[in-house]
Formats: sequence, structure tokens, C-alpha cells
Amino acid sequence: MISAEPFSHVPVMVHEAVAALCPREGGLYVDGTFGAGGYSRAFLGAARCLVVGVDRDPDAVARGRVMAEDCGGRLTIILGRYGDMADLLGERGISAVDGIALDLGVSSMQIDDPGRGFSFQRDGELDMRMGREGLSAADVVNTMPEAELFHIIRDYGEERMARRVARAIVSARMEAPITRTGRLASVVRSVVRTAADGIDPATRTFQGLRIHVNDELGELQRGLEAAERLLAPGGRLAVVAFHSLEDRVIKAFLKERSAGAPRVSRHLPEIGEPAAPSFRLLARRAERPAATEIAANPRARSARLRAAERTAAPIWTGHIEKTGQVNKIGQFSKNRDLT
Repeated sequence: MISAEPFSHVPVMVHEAVAALCPREGGLYVDGTFGAGGYSRAFLGAARCLVVGVDRDPDAVARGRVMAEDCGGRLTIILGRYGDMADLLGERGISAVDGIALDLGVSSMQIDDPGRGFSFQRDGELDMRMGREGLSAADVVNTMPEAELFHIIRDYGEERMARRVARAIVSARMEAPITRTGRLASVVRSVVRTAADGIDPATRTFQGLRIHVNDELGELQRGLEAAERLLAPGGRLAVVAFHSLEDRVIKAFLKERSAGAPRVSRHLPEIGEPAAPSFRLLARRAERPAATEIAANPRARSARLRAAERTAAPIWTGHIEKTGQVNKIGQFSKNRDLT
């Protein structure tokens, strides 16, 4: 039997995600952002199905493999990015699945660990890398030109005072490298006042750096395209986003894929057949968390869930070729062997 939740982490909109994917006996589902395993546990508890959990964080994978030992072979954990999940599963003989869930953003375990460097509330090493590879946030703030810092903080953090913050960071690092979250937060607070809503002045800068360090928006686009490749006809996708940047990417992708490819110009003849819709929206608008969930878990207040069902139409190969993706596996043949 799968218990409700083994960790203190509370997954956001998990009941809505289960309802959207509607797990069935014998189905195969992907939890593309495994984290503490809340979504995976919910899917396993909803039906006698199989779940593959994917996460780029080695710590999450280690926890997941412990959890998998108690799941009777129904849970498999893979270290990797969800943007690569079609290839990751393809390497294991899996070419199609019945549902995919993505719970975006940083997990509460990562935020609560000062050593990961995601939070400005506790002092720790300025890292922010979800997968512990590549440039850290400290590398970015200490080496990036002021103009590029400005764009990161403005575009990804949506900080109105981005130019002032970038200038302050460059000035501070001339005195000594910025290597701790506490010092970076202090630098930001020295030039940005607390908003009327009480949100810490460092919030948006930390968000912008985190998104840049982990290429979160690029990963999201790749993940949506990977879902299009992996989902069998009738398979479902559920994505929970926590800020407008993510939600706009998801909304645009699903709107495009559910409407079909438009003509380049209404004055020009159609060249070939337009791409058929590869998704059917399950709801026109994003679903919001219930008031009871927000009261119990304030982190849920900004969450939005969008869900869609895969049609039998081919993947939009033209778009995938433009982004450098290669379809390496057969689209709809299924192989349940997870070994």
C-alpha cells in the first residue's frame, strides 16, 4: 500500500493533477519533476500503475530510490532533466506513456537547505544549481557584465529596479566576491525598498538568477516538446507553474498545439497540409488551487495548472527540427520494461 506522503513536503495541486491525468490500472506515467515524490506517490495510490520519476537533482534521486524500494517495482527513478525525458526513457525501451506531470520551480527541500543557496532567508553558499553542474549563482554575479545582470534580473526576475540592483552588485563585488546568499540579499535590500505587499526586496533578484542558472524556461520548452513526443494518443499532460513567465510558455505551447498550425499569410497559398492539432485542451483556462489548499499551504497561492490530452496527430516535426531536437524513438509503440 502506498501511504499518503513520506516527507514534510506538500505537493501543490496534487489532487487536481491526479484528476487531470486520471491514472488507470496498467498505465505508465512520468513524474518529470520528482522532487520529494509527492506526485509519484499520488499516482501510485490512485491506480495499479507504473511511474517513472525524473529529476536533475542527485539528492532527490537518492531519496526517490529509497522510496522505490517500498513500491513493489512500480516506481523507477532516473537522474536527468525532464527536457530530455523522451531520450532518457527511450534508452530504457520506453517510447510512449499514458501521462506526464510537471511541477515546476524549486522544491521546498531545496529552499529549506541553506547549503543549496536558493533562499535569502537563511545565509548559505550562493549556489542555486538544481543539478549541481554548470555555473553557480556566485559565478554569475561575480563575472557577468552589468548589462547582462540587468537583463537577467529584469527579464527573469521581473524586477523594476533591475538596473539599480545590477549596478549595486557590480559595486559590491569590486570590494569582495559575493559568495553568500546573505550578502547578496543585503546588497539588493540596500537599493530596493520593501513593497507594500511585504514581499522581501531580494525575492525577484533571487528568482531571476535561479531561472538563469538552471535555464528553467529553456528546459520548460524542451520538456513540453518531449511530452508531445512521449504521450500516446489519449495520454495526458498536467503542468503546474508558479509564476507568469512559466505560465506564458505553457499557455502559448498548448494554444499553438491545440489550434493547429496557421498559414504564414492568408494571402499566400498553403504549402502542403497544415499541422493537425497534437493536443486537446482539457480546460480553456488554467485551474487555480482551492481556497482550503492555499490556507493550509501558502506556497500554493500562485500556482496554476494547465492540462491537455494528446491527439493521434503526428508531432510537429518542423518545430522540433528548428529547436535542434531529434526524434530518436518510435512515437506510439509501448514497452513496459523499466529495467
